Order: sequence, then structure tokens, then C-alpha cells
Amino acid sequence: MTSLNHLLPNLLKDPPPSFAFELSEDGIAFARTNSVENRGFQPFDADVLKISPVHDNVQNAEVLKATIDRVVPRDGKKRRAAVILPDYCARVAVLDFDSFPSGAEEQLALVRFRMKKSVPFDVDSAVVSYYSQPRHGKDKLDVVVAIMAREIVTRYEAPFRSASMMPGIVTTSSLAMLHLVNPEGLTVVAKLNGKTLSAMVLDGSTLKLARCVEMESSSREEIEAVLHPTFVYMEDELSSKPDRLLMCGFGADTPELAHDWKDQWGAAVEPLQSRFGAPQQTNAGLLGYLESQS
Repeated sequence: MTSLNHLLPNLLKDPPPSFAFELSEDGIAFARTNSVENRGFQPFDADVLKISPVHDNVQNAEVLKATIDRVVPRDGKKRRAAVILPDYCARVAVLDFDSFPSGAEEQLALVRFRMKKSVPFDVDSAVVSYYSQPRHGKDKLDVVVAIMAREIVTRYEAPFRSASMMPGIVTTSSLAMLHLVNPEGLTVVAKLNGKTLSAMVLDGSTLKLARCVEMESSSREEIEAVLHPTFVYMEDELSSKPDRLLMCGFGADTPELAHDWKDQWGAAVEPLQSRFGAPQQTNAGLLGYLESQS
């Protein structure tokens, strides 16, 4: 599976969480990490989240807290949790460097500098995680960066803390979902969630490109307008067409789109799979996270 555990900062340092949650505007997907068959989805009864990279996402913290209590009743103890957030509230990018400092402080400063002009929030106070990927046969490095406004992270974490949950791991849906992708050839992963489309390119297990675009209506034309430059990038920068396109979140439209896109882009097109069931718009990150724990 892909080696993006470095973007889950406490995964290798602390005891694994007892629970994992994936948040979306529709509700909460949840699971016990030591009993993965004990999982489900709880829809929100009201407008609780409004996803954005620049403003507070949590519109109703009390309903969010009550929903967490409903799906995981309190037992009087503090419990560790993995919290998987919607893609669009963060920015994920792959930066290329001719050289990368060895010291953590210098690395972080350089990453913040490179991201400064490409994110719509204060980079200096943002929460940043990154992972360097060596380029095989070359001197340069590709560095995967995940960055989110600190206020947004804090507001997401607060209802979990109020429900006696300690969010030791916080990541985004698509980064967690990549654990479901077998590292074979050149792969495009397209994940639809409401009006947001995430497109990621992998060369084996190396992430080469990550995009997340909010659309007006998530029509087929809009979706293809997002995917088209992704394929152009592969031909221009990687000098190759993709071996496959993996789809997630397209629901009943999947067979028709897969048939048409196979001809349009000349790649094998298939739905993303999981041993826990078919990944959907609201739980692909959760299933990917559970895969990473097995």
C-alpha cells in the first residue's frame, strides 16, 4: 500500500486510536479500529458542516458533539480517535525540490515558504504535515504537503474533545483513501464528494499530483473539465498515459462513466475497491484508514 503514514503524524508514536471517524456534510462514518465490522454511518439531522479552506467549517458544534455521543456512547474514559476530514478544508500539494534541508525546522520553513502563495489562509500559523519522496534515479525530491488553517482544525477537534475523544490523528479523506490503492503502474484516482472532486496521480506508490476542486453542480462536463488537465499533466510531465483510472463516489453513474472514459482517455477504468465493502463518498477515507491498520 502507499507509504503516506508520515502524513498521519502520531501513527507510529502513540497507541493506535480505538475509534476512527470520517466527517462530511452528510454525516459521520465511524468504526471501532479493533473490530472493523462494528462500523456504520450516522447522517446529520441539521446543517452541521459547511466545507471550506478559509472559514469555520463547523456550523453547529452541539449537534456534532451529540452525533458523536450517539454513535459512540461515553464510558467514562478518555478514548483516542482518528479524525478524517473532508478534502476541501485542506490543501494537499506535491512540491519538487532540487535539495531539501536535513533539519526539521529548516524543512518546515521551506515548505511554508513554497506554499505561501498557493493557499488562501495564513501559512505561518497553519497546521502543516509533509513527507519527502525520493525520485528514483534523480537528485530531486518530491515532497507531499498537507496544510490546513489552524482555526479550522481546532474547531473540528473541539466537539470530539467535549465527547471525551482525543483526536491523536487528523488527516484528510483522500490521503487516508490512498491506502486502498495497490501500487501498480501509473494511476489516476478520482474521488467525488458532493460538489468537490479530488484527483490524485500515483506512479507506483509515489504521489505525483494532488488536486481538489469545488464545482458548481458536479455535472459530467465539470468533472471532465477537472480531470482533463490531470491527464495532460501526465503526458507533459511524466511522458506517459495512465495505466488505469480508479473511481470513487460516482454512485449509479459509475458503469456509464467507466465505459466512456476508457475510450476517452485510453486507460483501464474501474471502481475503487476495499475488503470492507465498496468505498463511497462518505467513507472512502475511513476504509482506507482501516486498511492501514491491518
